[in-house]
Amino acid sequence: MSNPAERVSLKPESIAGGVMSLNRLIDPMRVFVRASGAYMWDDTGKKYIDYHAAFAPYLLGHADEDVNQAVIDSIRRNESLMGAGTTPWEHEIADLLVDAVPYLEQVQLTNSGTEAVAFSVRLARAATERNDIVFMQGGYNGWMDSVAFNLMDPAAAFTNHQSGDEHSLRPISAGMHAFTPQGAHAVEYNDRDAVQAVVETGKVAAVIVEPVLQNIGIVKPLPGYLEFLRELCSAHGTLLIFDEVKTGFRHALGGYQSICKVAPDLSVFGKAAANGYPLGVVGGKAEYMAFCCHPDPSRRVLIAGTYNAHPFVVAAATATVRKLKSRGEEIYTHLEQLGERMESGLKSLFSSMDYPTTIVRVGSAFVVYFMDHEPTNWADIARSNDAERDVRYRKALIENGVFHFPVTTKQGSISFAHSKADIDETLSITEDVLKRLD
Repeated sequence: MSNPAERVSLKPESIAGGVMSLNRLIDPMRVFVRASGAYMWDDTGKKYIDYHAAFAPYLLGHADEDVNQAVIDSIRRNESLMGAGTTPWEHEIADLLVDAVPYLEQVQLTNSGTEAVAFSVRLARAATERNDIVFMQGGYNGWMDSVAFNLMDPAAAFTNHQSGDEHSLRPISAGMHAFTPQGAHAVEYNDRDAVQAVVETGKVAAVIVEPVLQNIGIVKPLPGYLEFLRELCSAHGTLLIFDEVKTGFRHALGGYQSICKVAPDLSVFGKAAANGYPLGVVGGKAEYMAFCCHPDPSRRVLIAGTYNAHPFVVAAATATVRKLKSRGEEIYTHLEQLGERMESGLKSLFSSMDYPTTIVRVGSAFVVYFMDHEPTNWADIARSNDAERDVRYRKALIENGVFHFPVTTKQGSISFAHSKADIDETLSITEDVLKRLD
């Protein structure tokens, strides 16, 4: 498009479902044409302060100059996709990641968080010679069959569910293999009894968990919960996998594991690791990562991908990690200050409303729940959050130039590119929206 504000002519019938990832479906549909820093523009020329950040990878902001320049430099150096042997740039990013994250000893790169999770599950099954996998209701660990269950089930699904119970499995997709549910276990986050009952069977290869649930807003671990998972897994020969695709790098250069001081056996990263370029990282203890080159072929875990460690993506990741390392105090202080400014402002605005709200935040990630308490799991949210009002609130903000994804409970993400003025403008717009919101 020569003019970004020019209306584009679409042929939606060419795309199955209308968008290239069905998670991007929004109503009403909008066509976005460019983004820079904290802002996006649609094909009408309308500008939005963006807190969706493409499901959170843009920690530094859209089109960060340092990251983009690193990619341009890689192109100019003719750093092509070699497809044989190794390259200096993949060794450089591996060293940076291992140095940055305290519990990474070795890593492999993939093209997405889903791929990285799939590889981590394979590693766990190979290392333990077990099949079963435990995951959290409301968490999201990718779309592959082994974990594609119990994403955001409606409250009716919990009618007879009690604390300590394992959930009945509910696939999030058609077309899954008939035998996939065998060995899959969904439990509530923060429910110690439920996960313990499954792990104690001795059949569980891995417990995979987002250390902070961020697919459903912000659900924090109760005191001691992550430590409990570590002790439980260690006691029963089960691997603990931290899915830090969303938490990794957003809350600290060392991932959330560097904050909670709990050592997972394997970790998965993505999103902010390359500031929006398509990258997944799986890493952890060398004794488990070594299964990708195990001397016994029958125990060797295949990791393969034509585009793994693509030079342009690696250049973006290297620039991102280097920037977070060299300017970390400045970046994370700025993000924390803006997060606190947003949280306190929202609390002040909502305090006068005649319906309950709760604002929850960790660093630069935040959410408004339309309920009267901070949730501890998805079942609590499904039963208590006013989803209909939540979506109306989000759509009203979008109409007024503040973009949150218009689906209930989706996390808001502040970037390093946001300013205090952006937060203040957002709060001013929010105040106007709340005056008209039922």
